[in-house]
Order: sequence, then structure tokens, then C-alpha cells
Amino acid sequence: MDRRQLADFLRTRRERITPAEVGLPAGHRRRTPGLRREEVAQLAFISTEYYTRLEQARGPRPSREVLAGLTRALRLSDVERDHLHHLAGAPPGPPPGPSREVRPSILALLHRLPQAAAIVLSATYDVLAWNDLAAALMEDFSALPPRDRNLVRRAFLPRPDGRRLYGVSDVDEFSASAVRNLRATAGRYPDDLGVTGLIRELLDGSDEFARLWAAHDVCAAPALCKTFRHPVVGPVSVNCDVLDISDRDQQVVIYTADPGTPSENALRLLSVVGTQRMDAPL
Repeated sequence: MDRRQLADFLRTRRERITPAEVGLPAGHRRRTPGLRREEVAQLAFISTEYYTRLEQARGPRPSREVLAGLTRALRLSDVERDHLHHLAGAPPGPPPGPSREVRPSILALLHRLPQAAAIVLSATYDVLAWNDLAAALMEDFSALPPRDRNLVRRAFLPRPDGRRLYGVSDVDEFSASAVRNLRATAGRYPDDLGVTGLIRELLDGSDEFARLWAAHDVCAAPALCKTFRHPVVGPVSVNCDVLDISDRDQQVVIYTADPGTPSENALRLLSVVGTQRMDAPL
């Protein structure tokens, strides 16, 4: 345990957080930047005296429960959480679960791509964020509860309209790739109820998923292009590029059409009409 480095790390993390970020009043006589020691202790469910001793480099080695409380109270990233554990002499265990928080800079990036459909996926294929063109090409994710914004469920579990995964041309290839990636995700987050629950639901609801899962494959080749069979504008062929956000275990998926093609014209039309149903009866 490196008491001095741990103390400095806790102090710098505390000073960067404003009271408003954790739902506390700022007050009029706040002389210290960020949170007070007693506020961090309150948020971490430990005594102020104990936390003060940690910041003064004279505290005992904190337990994993205390480290979890400090991680939560100080809003540490996964990398910072691991660093905290190493400083405390307690190597970190598996992350608690796939992150669902998308960085503001990534959200801004999605909306700076007006000619591309872009989404952010979690490690379990939940659609966490999207731009307007992605909603027009795929579906209006904002109209769905979070549970239904999952691409693996769309690929394997039956739907009333009978369409699998927006009619994409490579649905079988996507399905096999998704199972391999989910197998790796389950290894990274063995205790996460969201991961284990999703896998159990897919095993119970899809014989095809169960068959692929039984193969224990964990590597997948990326899909470079695919065609969406859109119910209004017809087939839209796109290039598929994936950017990894390694610190959050997320991916940005960007769909673009080749210039001068009918698919580019279809995307332009979708960018104008958005999620309106042009085929709906008047």
C-alpha cells in the first residue's frame, strides 16, 4: 500500500468534483475546491475521521467495500478505479459491469456526422446513443424502453413484424459474430446480472443462439459492408466502420454510403424525412 500516493490521489479526485455534480448544495462559505472531506465520507458511507486519515497518509489499508464506496463517491472511471485499488494494495477484481455512460464528446461526434448514420453500442449490444439518421435508417430508439434497444435481441428473438435486425443482408453473419463477442463479454463481466440475464434470455428463447453459444468461439471478423432493407426507401447499402472506446468497453458504429450511389440518395432522403412514416395512410 502506497499511503502517500493514495492520499494525493484521493485529494485530487475530491477537489475536481463540484457539489452540484453529486446533488449537494454549494453553500456560501466553501473555501476548498470540490467536495469537503466529510461530504466524500458521507457519499462513501464511511466515517469522516477514517477518510481524513486516508488523505493524511496515516490510515489503515482500506477494504474492498471501502474502495467501492470511494469509487462511487468520487465518480472514478474504470481506469481510475483500478489505479485506486493498486495504490491501496488490493488488485482490482472484474469491473462491475459494462459501462452505459457515453462520453459527451462521443455524443457530440454523432451529431457532427450529418451524412452518416451512427450509433454507440455497449459490450452487450445495447444501443446507448444514436444520431437522427441512424434513427431514420433503423428505428426511433427514443420511442423504445432501454431494454428493447438491444441488437442481439433484435437478431435472435422473434418480433411481431417478423423482421430480423432491420432486414440487414448479413443478419446471419452478425448473429454469429455477436455470440462470439458476447462470450468474451461474459468472461470480462462474470458477475454482472445484466450480462448473465441477457444470455439466459437468449438461450431460452432461441435455438440458434444456443447452438452458436455451445461452440465457445470468442473471436469475430468485423463486417465491412451491409445492406439495410428499409420499408420506405428500399435497400440501402452502406460501409460499416467501428471505432473502439476501450476505456468504456463501447463501440461507435458508423454507416456511410459510397458517393454517387442510390444508397447515398436514400440516406439523404432519410435525413430529411427522419422517422416519419411516408408509407402511413392519410
